[in-house]
Amino acid sequence: MWRRSISLPLLFSQVRRADELKICQSFSTEIIKPVDDESYSRRNSPFVAFVLGGPGSGKGTQCLKIAETFGFKHIGAGDLLRKEMYSGSENGAMIQKLMTEGGIAPSEVTVKLIKKAIESAESRKFLIDGFPRSEENRMVYERIIGAEPNFVLFFDCPEEVMVKRVLCRNEGRVDDNEHTVKERLKVYKAITLPVVNHYAKKGKLYKVDGTGTQEEIFERVQPVFTSLRLST
Repeated sequence: MWRRSISLPLLFSQVRRADELKICQSFSTEIIKPVDDESYSRRNSPFVAFVLGGPGSGKGTQCLKIAETFGFKHIGAGDLLRKEMYSGSENGAMIQKLMTEGGIAPSEVTVKLIKKAIESAESRKFLIDGFPRSEENRMVYERIIGAEPNFVLFFDCPEEVMVKRVLCRNEGRVDDNEHTVKERLKVYKAITLPVVNHYAKKGKLYKVDGTGTQEEIFERVQPVFTSLRLST
């Protein structure tokens, strides 16, 4: 049976026993620091959770469930870039050219779009889905925003499960074929897992088993968010 890497009642409350809080294998053994809810309320600063996981890990689906259930604003970095691409702006034309050539948008462009989305939203609680994808993304975000995320939700899922899910989701994407998915997973392991490891070492990572049905996965996610006492 799968074991949670962290004792949830302690995640955002007083730490009773340090040995109850363990980061997942291959990451860090440091404890996750409790969230100071009162301090957050006084500052009234945005509460930001990064949501990471490989293609097919289920993070997008779970973000929708979290947003609907707990009142978070769901921000997909890829969605922001696509919206900007079709906006007719100078940045949009640049993004379209890069994507056509197989490139990626500069981190500064992506982060400024995220910043704009945060500042224009009525909500003060945000899920940033699929970002940062690299250490460079992470460093640019922290430089421009001037803060780290409050915590990072990581959906851990075996490669064979992720490949099967992507091939079965039938979303009409041209990159939803086995060869391309496996190549995307190689890139993910090389550049995104170091980001996960970074936040694990800082005690900000919560790892969720991404196998099973959507409902089973959401049952593992819910205790994290029910432990939060954040004003909207």
